[in-house]
Amino acid sequence: MTGRDTADGDMTGRDTADGDMTGRDTADGDTAGSDPATEQPGTPDGATATYVFAVCRQLDPAALAGLAGLPGFTECFPVRGLRFGPLTAVVQHVPAAEFSEDAWQQRLSDRAELERCARAHHEVVTAAAACGPTAPLALATLYRGDERARQALEADTGRFTAVLARIEDHAEWGVKVYLPTSAPAPSETAPARPLANGGGAAHGAGRAYLERKRGLHQAREHQHDRALQTAEDIDAALSRLATAARRLRPHSPEMTGEKHRLQVLNATYLVTSVCEKRLRDAVTGLRHRTGAEVELSGPWVPYSFVGEV
Repeated sequence: MTGRDTADGDMTGRDTADGDMTGRDTADGDTAGSDPATEQPGTPDGATATYVFAVCRQLDPAALAGLAGLPGFTECFPVRGLRFGPLTAVVQHVPAAEFSEDAWQQRLSDRAELERCARAHHEVVTAAAACGPTAPLALATLYRGDERARQALEADTGRFTAVLARIEDHAEWGVKVYLPTSAPAPSETAPARPLANGGGAAHGAGRAYLERKRGLHQAREHQHDRALQTAEDIDAALSRLATAARRLRPHSPEMTGEKHRLQVLNATYLVTSVCEKRLRDAVTGLRHRTGAEVELSGPWVPYSFVGEV
């Protein structure tokens, strides 16, 4: 939904930052809103919340120029930086009433609206990442104003600092591997009809049917074993080029809508810029060596690796 990996169904990337690192600031069941001391001029008291997109070290304001931010709020509330300690959060004020818990649940049920928010979130994160290592926060990370956001983020300064050091000069690359599915044999579902004039012929037909069933079972086992081995071989080869790797659940044909091929590997790799060419070359070589379809996507902001520190 971010233009990055829509088939995964991810809102802000292959795997968003872990929720324990961020979160909606709605303690005590209150609707998120701004502290009076942090209101922007011209906004009604208590009418806004602070939406946090990401955390970085330094942020060039020019990188945010012209960004739309969340749909519908650009003119009133531009995307901007919010300094806390040695780090900077990328934030935007939003109307609190439109980002309350109930309002956000309504957005979750509206796929088109959710996709618009996810794409906007990803666009801001990507722009910030052009300035240096950037830790994306989960979609809908909200606080009751700038001061509450600053306090909460400062409490996690150590973790953010470690994450930024880990992902510096790295990018995330996605890999999906597919093998062709085998069409079922015509005789898989029913045995041959016995001849009318002979029990021996019927016995022979039954034995032939069992042998066909046994052969189909062995073929499926072989296909399964080949899929597992192919996935392991490709993952091992690419992991050697990566600082970190994550295996995700492969998508079923029902999810991908592709009946002619089976996804056997869905993985993501954290790779330094100096290894980018080696990664691309390795994928090309693995396609030829294994005969599998190997799809490489990236480079992306390292969404999948910011929650591990």
